[in-house]
Amino acid sequence: MAGSSSSTVTELISTVHPDIVEAHILTRLDGPTLASVSCASTHLHKLASNEILWSKICSSTWPSTATISHNPRSFFSDVYSVLDTAGSVSDLDRPFPELISAVDLHYRGKLILSRVVKTETTTAWFRSSPLRIDLVDAKDSVETPIKRGRWTEDTCHDLEQDLTLSWIVINPNGKRAANLSSHRPVSVQRNWLSGEVEAKFATVVGSVECVITVVTCGEEEMHVKEVSLKVEEMEGTCLNGKDSLVILRSVMEGKRGNGRRREVESKRRHEEFMKKKREAKEKKMKIEWVFDILTVAVGVLGFGTLVGFCLWSR
Repeated sequence: MAGSSSSTVTELISTVHPDIVEAHILTRLDGPTLASVSCASTHLHKLASNEILWSKICSSTWPSTATISHNPRSFFSDVYSVLDTAGSVSDLDRPFPELISAVDLHYRGKLILSRVVKTETTTAWFRSSPLRIDLVDAKDSVETPIKRGRWTEDTCHDLEQDLTLSWIVINPNGKRAANLSSHRPVSVQRNWLSGEVEAKFATVVGSVECVITVVTCGEEEMHVKEVSLKVEEMEGTCLNGKDSLVILRSVMEGKRGNGRRREVESKRRHEEFMKKKREAKEKKMKIEWVFDILTVAVGVLGFGTLVGFCLWSR
């Protein structure tokens, strides 16, 4: 019965002039819905494959990508989907010459920051230094409509619910892209020394985590003073540029899943990552504690032996 009804709707749509469908129906759909519509029939698939249509969807969803024109439908599929399994990177000795980062930060649906940054990846400094990509200059800050709450808990809860971010990394050579952000923060907390509020977005890739930090400050109206990306190991150390590129390429070339579960999946993976991180730290502390006890015991034993030998030699 449902199949018959769907077939009837498809047949009715096919009788409508294509220009009307394109101009008044398909333009009102978001990316995921448009992708679903394209699977309904050959007729709709042809109409929904319009590159201009997909280009408009990409630029409205991620304003920073407005200048990206190569295969917008494939680009949307790459960026909207969430990583399931990291891919294998074969040609490690042939890195792309630059890494493009397209970043959009929204608060309650309003765009407050949209920038594109190109990072050169072939220099010795980049390959050997810890990766850190900054969007906001240290001397500048970005004004926002965010109001600091009376209580810190209110401010953190507000940012956790209403602050959204996309950080898209693009390989200009392979024309692949991936969104490293969890969309909403996986954690928001106040730095009690500086008074700044830090929101963290993250994507876990195996035993490392791509961490995006957004730092806000201000007494009444808050400003964004930092938006940065780094790749952290479970021990807390940051990967250098060379190793980070391998991780980012594995994300771009990995198996993807439904982007609708990005927030839930990213939060779950982050919590698992942090749990393993705490367990590894506790294990390391126990090993160090045992080593310290053994060191003290050996020292005491050696001192006792020396004293005994001196007394005996008299």
